[in-house]
Amino acid sequence: MYVLGLSAYYHDSAAALVRDGDIVAAAQEERFSRKKHDPAFPRQAVGYCLREAGIRIDDVDHVVFYDKPLLKFDRLLETYLAYAPRGFTSFLAAMPVWLREKLFLKDLLRRELDQLMDAGSNGVRPILFTEHHQSHAASAFYPSPFHTAAVLCLDGVGEWATTSVWLGDGNTLTPQWEINFPHSLGLLYSAFTYFTGFKVNSGEYKLMGLAPYGTPRFVEVIFDKLIDVKEDGTFRMDMRYFNYASGLTMTNRRFADLFGGPARQPESPLTQREMDIAASVQCVTEEIVLKLANTIHRELGTDALCLAGGVALNCVANGRLLREGPFRELWIQPAAGDAGGAVGAALAVWHQHLGQPRVAKRPDAMRGSFLGPRWSDADIHSQLDARGAVYERLEDADLLPRVAAILASGNVVGWFQGRMEFGPRALGGRSILGDPRNRAMQSVMNLKIKYRESFRPFAPSVRAEDAGKYFKLSSCSPYMLIVAEVQDHLRMAMTPQQQALFGIDKLNVVRSELPAITHVDYSARVQTVHASTNPRYHALLTAFLEATGCPVLVNTSFNVRGEPIVCTPDDAYRCFMRTGMDYLVIENFLLGKQDQPPLSDDGSWLDEFELD
Repeated sequence: MYVLGLSAYYHDSAAALVRDGDIVAAAQEERFSRKKHDPAFPRQAVGYCLREAGIRIDDVDHVVFYDKPLLKFDRLLETYLAYAPRGFTSFLAAMPVWLREKLFLKDLLRRELDQLMDAGSNGVRPILFTEHHQSHAASAFYPSPFHTAAVLCLDGVGEWATTSVWLGDGNTLTPQWEINFPHSLGLLYSAFTYFTGFKVNSGEYKLMGLAPYGTPRFVEVIFDKLIDVKEDGTFRMDMRYFNYASGLTMTNRRFADLFGGPARQPESPLTQREMDIAASVQCVTEEIVLKLANTIHRELGTDALCLAGGVALNCVANGRLLREGPFRELWIQPAAGDAGGAVGAALAVWHQHLGQPRVAKRPDAMRGSFLGPRWSDADIHSQLDARGAVYERLEDADLLPRVAAILASGNVVGWFQGRMEFGPRALGGRSILGDPRNRAMQSVMNLKIKYRESFRPFAPSVRAEDAGKYFKLSSCSPYMLIVAEVQDHLRMAMTPQQQALFGIDKLNVVRSELPAITHVDYSARVQTVHASTNPRYHALLTAFLEATGCPVLVNTSFNVRGEPIVCTPDDAYRCFMRTGMDYLVIENFLLGKQDQPPLSDDGSWLDEFELD
């Protein structure tokens, strides 16, 4: 039996296909459309899922959407009434879309699915709807390795819920309690994302990366003025400082007065104020997450916790939760945002609606999150030849040691192999790789490869069996969702002059033997690579270990700023040629930049991608 889950019409639209309870395929529409965070109906993602399973749309037994639009409309109307007449401008902006499309979402979905049918098709089965946080909770618990677990969902807002707690047991998922809009930890973090000049629903991870450069001097202001947090972690926000419930911006003048002036303009220079604000809201977020976790542990008495929702992508908070929290085990949905709702909705139908049993699997049921398309040699040949590319094909026994040597020589390598990752992280399927021992690698990758802000850190990939030698990590982190400190023996002592530096001046201080992945607070967002789920990438790390004595690589997503992660060999080649990457590996094909014909490109391609 097939269940097709859909997430669409807000951001990060996606499709996921489940066969008899197993996830067959999942992908975000952005990877195919090349529009980052594409909210459109995931037509190409659905088509991919069907092809991967070898079925047609009318072979699908159930189609399910990841939230309930009528409940969301109810929330919008009640909110506008509560804030009237203040929200009238926002009301006028929102209503045409709702009256034209979203109120009649079932009809819209039906029309989109009908266009995927072949001649003579029998038609799509009735469309089901799950609640937004139910989708998040199902995406967190059902693929997890736990038979019984507490589940915490934290995001901006679904229909009404912004925070929800669930108990997962076998195939059941029982709601416990929730916090409702407008009180939202996710929207609090997004308000500060907006105020520091980054894009909401996209730049939150930048705020997290900026935090270690600052001093958390605004923590008391946030707790005193913006959010009232109880000992159990529940909270209420003072909406006099926020504009998202009734206006077209996240914050207002009263909010700006608290922090010494107006919001930073996007792309303008960052100041110490923004760094201190980032440090402060990050600290507040971590404290709330820890308090909530302690309450949930006390109430439900379980040893395992599952996380989903956009806030679950805050890997610094996840790291503290793992180190300091009450739970022995932690599992985070790798596609924790709205894209993962497609997986959760499909699994909710299988286990809750249909009552099908569930067996918890180790390490989990996400297949390493490698749920997207892969490409055959014939596909690669065809796409590279169409570009006039120059390449050689090597078997792994020859290719991997050669790539390891290329990396050890200070080169940057585009690495494209296997199935594409589902979720926001590149995990060794669509990655850009470098040598973490190289002092220049962080700035080279940021400025010449990714074309992004210099302060943003890079993550290390490390063989799982070696992780403890390099990082203070008590658990595996296959999805790059946990921050851990670099081990003491790798650290380098700082001079008094270096310790006195502030803000962005900290950036160029070498702090460890792996300077390219060591953040200014001696932390790193770690990916543990396992031979069982990612054998070829693990083999490359082994080859690098044999060449250098180091089983760690810099791993960043294969894209430039504002571009979705590459999907096809042609996407990879185009990105390779447009950036300062030195070599490209597509499966067993090796390409050197110096061997390629010039790309007929005037540089205007940078305008294709809206800055995130």
